Amino acid sequence: MSADPFAKLNAAQRAAATFGHRDGNGPWQSAPLLVIAGAGTGKTTTLAHRVAHLCLNGVSPDRILLLTFTRLAAREMSQRSQQTVAAAHKAQQGNERIGAPSFIDWAGTFHAIGARLLRHYHQAIGLEESFSVLDRGDAADMLDVERQALGYHKSRDRFPQKSTCLDIYSRTVNAQCSLETTLASSFPHFAQWHDELKALFAAYVDRKIQQQALDYDDLLLYWYYLVEDQRIAADIGSHFDHILVDEYQDTNRLQADIIRRLRPSGAGLTVVGDDAQSIYGFRAADVENILDFPDHYPGAEVLKLEDNYRSTQEILDTSNTLMSEASRSYQKALRAARGGGHRPQLVTVEDEQEEAQYLCEQILERREQGVRLWHQAVLFRNSRHTLRLEVELGKRDIPYVKYGGLKFMEAAHVKDVLSVLNWADNPRNALAAFRVLQLLDGIGPATARKACDQLEAQHGDFASLSAVAGIPLGTRPAWTATQALMTALRDAPWPGQLEQVLRWYQPHLERRYDHAFPREGDLEQLLQLANDYSSRRSFLTELTLDPPSASGDLSGAPHIDEDYLVLSTVHSAKGQEWDTVYVQHFSDGSFPNEFAAGDDKKLEEERRLAYVALTRAKNKLVLVNPFKYFVVQQAKFGDRHVYGTKSRFLTDPVLATLEQGHWSSQARDANGWRQDLRVDLKQRARAMWS
Repeated sequence: MSADPFAKLNAAQRAAATFGHRDGNGPWQSAPLLVIAGAGTGKTTTLAHRVAHLCLNGVSPDRILLLTFTRLAAREMSQRSQQTVAAAHKAQQGNERIGAPSFIDWAGTFHAIGARLLRHYHQAIGLEESFSVLDRGDAADMLDVERQALGYHKSRDRFPQKSTCLDIYSRTVNAQCSLETTLASSFPHFAQWHDELKALFAAYVDRKIQQQALDYDDLLLYWYYLVEDQRIAADIGSHFDHILVDEYQDTNRLQADIIRRLRPSGAGLTVVGDDAQSIYGFRAADVENILDFPDHYPGAEVLKLEDNYRSTQEILDTSNTLMSEASRSYQKALRAARGGGHRPQLVTVEDEQEEAQYLCEQILERREQGVRLWHQAVLFRNSRHTLRLEVELGKRDIPYVKYGGLKFMEAAHVKDVLSVLNWADNPRNALAAFRVLQLLDGIGPATARKACDQLEAQHGDFASLSAVAGIPLGTRPAWTATQALMTALRDAPWPGQLEQVLRWYQPHLERRYDHAFPREGDLEQLLQLANDYSSRRSFLTELTLDPPSASGDLSGAPHIDEDYLVLSTVHSAKGQEWDTVYVQHFSDGSFPNEFAAGDDKKLEEERRLAYVALTRAKNKLVLVNPFKYFVVQQAKFGDRHVYGTKSRFLTDPVLATLEQGHWSSQARDANGWRQDLRVDLKQRARAMWS
């Protein structure tokens, strides 16, 4: 066994792992170090080996602080470093029984380490050591108590609901900006409530203090308050010779400020990340933290990891070219350790339905070539983009699992609308009835039960709902409108029914959900899908009752050892890899997202999101771009689609790295005649006389 525990590292990894020096017999020291680790370049391996190197060179494991963004990452790096140290001891001393040192004691997420320090210094900030930590649901409920106590739930204009209030509060805390800035940049439609929200958050903070409770954001905020005192910051910092931070590009301003106060000089500070993979701006992550690291810590060393162990060079050529056009970044030229392969493909298709058919054919063809389903992934920008694909996968009996965002058929607003149709199809469906009736303001379970009993007695006659007693006066108009809708739907022809339901549902959607606009897009997709079915019952059966063709979590129920395709948002795919990756809707509006238009900072984050999507692929990468996108609003003009626009990220240099092509389920010649129709005339002629 080699005595060198770093023999498997490449030159750049080794330089990062062993960076620093030792003065005499003292512990290992280093200037501030920034490691820019490109996609697939062995970031985790490098960081774990740096921890091992420090331990092997006199740094006590309990004097190392390792900050990560997941418990799994902290555990994995701690275990890897422990194994590396154990192997080195064994090789150097030849003793089979030499064990590894204990796990890094101070390894964990920012929030976990923050909670631990707050309990230790609780007296300094006026907390009891036994303070409780609220999860997001509890925090939202506590906010809602104050929201109702202040009477904001009775506002004539729409006041944000509890979950949205918590989003606003959380973003303001983590970005360390004013409430006014948060509202202007991320919640402009609630800017009118600035003063009320400020009062609400003040009351929320008072209640938390009274109850000795901290939410997740407080774990960072109170840690920051601790280290604002230079004496406490120096005391905490003195306990650690080295501080290592993983995924530094995902830190928010609060986290970066905490690190700067713990290590003003940057001595012994190592941060690892990739500015090209900073894609969590909506969570207040600030890419400027990693871009400005050398400015924050003068004399910092910047090392780059550019040897990629995941993808072929052709895939990396596309990714490199895409990021070379970024307005500001650490320029990298990723090199494939595995060599070359096939050029990525940009495939245009006629519309979203053909996109789904094309993807299914390619997935099955790739499977026949020996690439299992779970080594393939379809990535998408928005959860609703997979609706037609999920139905097509179900029809072809292709099992899949979906990550990121709500499953389309599980989204509350989609279930609301389908419940109306299910109740119309079967008036005895009490589950659907309860959901529909409780959409009405002022209707609870007791009244819904009376309505179901009335329907049962009148054999499903929706007109009889007018006789239900106890309907609040203010709810009467909505109750009458609902009764009229259900009566009209009961025996109406299928075409046009969903349009009626959506017109009825619109005011309920706006009243119940603060972020109504993206939900409207889901309902438009549902309306387009309904056009593919000849009856209400077949539509509901396909989507709801028949698992193989449902747009849910799985198109079936695969066992643990069964093969299944992966569907994932790009955000959820970060850190993952697959042999073959297909990226849906690679056009303007998706890459970049339409809401990024006109905002240079958001457009650059969208570029980085596209980069993350491309670099998930190991051997094959396919970008799919439909010519047409169905748009419900266009129907009244006699046209049900708009033409897609080429992604602005597909510049000429990027296109030069791609193999471009077109796919159609109905191949035609230059005059428009079908080319895929075949009849075996010889066989038919012979069959007459056989």
